Amino acid sequence: HRGIYHNAPRPDLILLDLNLPGIGGRDVLAQIKSDRRLRRIPVVVLTSSADAGDVAQIYDLQVNCYITKPVDLDEFLRVLQAIKQFWIDTVTLPETDCGN
Repeated sequence: HRGIYHNAPRPDLILLDLNLPGIGGRDVLAQIKSDRRLRRIPVVVLTSSADAGDVAQIYDLQVNCYITKPVDLDEFLRVLQAIKQFWIDTVTLPETDCGN
């Protein structure tokens, strides 16, 4: 909400890859979960790593869900549909613009 993004709506859900260029996904997740204005937004990590150490580390950073990306396109689309069905259609999410 800085500069030209002052009135931008807050997302209801964040899909995050760990392998981002520049700043890493772990750093982004840590920033989100340490910011009182953002920490209630559910974060789903969708990444290529199935490493048990990565999974443990990311849950320690308070991710809401960790999903290993399928390499098959049809399976990937099925996973995206499941994410939508659960996180958008099923659960009750907190208001994200409350500032608490």
